Amino acid sequence: MSDLSQLPLAVGHMIGLGALGSCVGIGLMASRYLEASARQPEMMEALQPKVFLLAGLLDGAFIISVALGVWFALAAPFPT
Repeated sequence: MSDLSQLPLAVGHMIGLGALGSCVGIGLMASRYLEASARQPEMMEALQPKVFLLAGLLDGAFIISVALGVWFALAAPFPT
């Protein structure tokens, strides 16, 4: 069995687990933000930019994972 035969499986795992982690992270962060803003509404303006910044960072990690997966699948950067 060649080394490249497992490449689609590895790329699928990389993209799928990256998506799962990003979705779980954003969901937990949003739920904590809603809980905090319900308990202390005066802190909502201070917390909102931090929530959007962290959501962007979590999405960025997923997008980087997708880009690396596509690169591995299409360019085959590993020598055979």
